[in-house]
Amino acid sequence: MAEPSGTSPDRNASPGDGSGGRVPPRGPAGTEDGTSTSAGSAAPTQPTGKAGWRARLGAARRAVPAGVRATEAEALARAAVAAASTFPHGPVCCYLPLPSEPGSPAMLDALRAAGRQVLLPVVPPDRYAGEGPSALYWAPYLGTHALVDGPMGLRQPAEAWRGPAAVAEAALVLVPALAVDRRGVRLGRGAGWYDRTLPLARRGTPLVAVVRDEEVVEALPTEPHDVRMTHVLTPGHGWRAIRASPALLD
Repeated sequence: MAEPSGTSPDRNASPGDGSGGRVPPRGPAGTEDGTSTSAGSAAPTQPTGKAGWRARLGAARRAVPAGVRATEAEALARAAVAAASTFPHGPVCCYLPLPSEPGSPAMLDALRAAGRQVLLPVVPPDRYAGEGPSALYWAPYLGTHALVDGPMGLRQPAEAWRGPAAVAEAALVLVPALAVDRRGVRLGRGAGWYDRTLPLARRGTPLVAVVRDEEVVEALPTEPHDVRMTHVLTPGHGWRAIRASPALLD
């Protein structure tokens, strides 16, 4: 399940190994991606705020060719199974990627084929219509045929909804993200659903940001409520831990 910008679950890893882990700067000062330029220099700096990062990363994702997207989705499915095999007990909390997001339903199907129970996030309509974002509910993934339309154009399981506490049973949690940095700071889409959900995970549970290799960056803006990721999953490098110190990836 993905999160539409500004309203849906905030789906929203660290820098790569030096082989293209940064998002290249682009765009002149004053553009909507939030970048700026130094006096006397035509080279733009990185975005200065979350809105700028979201605009730039979203544009970059939309420009990814379909063939590249499909190849990366296959790699992410294999990497997800490998990551889950390291933690063999308990369900895997995952999500259904939107067309622009890394991955595909094949990631969920591969986990099920490996014998894992997969839980998908659910946005209860009454919660969304009433009080706004809260902690996500969860429900077993039984295949794309068992999904129905949910709030905000999302697809989610139709039945067997479980409360927010279900995330505490997870062996690991695969988390949607636009980017992640060296410290484990994750950039989501800004609604805050995952910020409310991830603190309910059992202490020590791997929180894994799923991004493209180019979306592992040096540093992202952060706020006190942001929940840090412990691992990153990318098509090119698979599953890796984020070291708390000295802020490097394994």
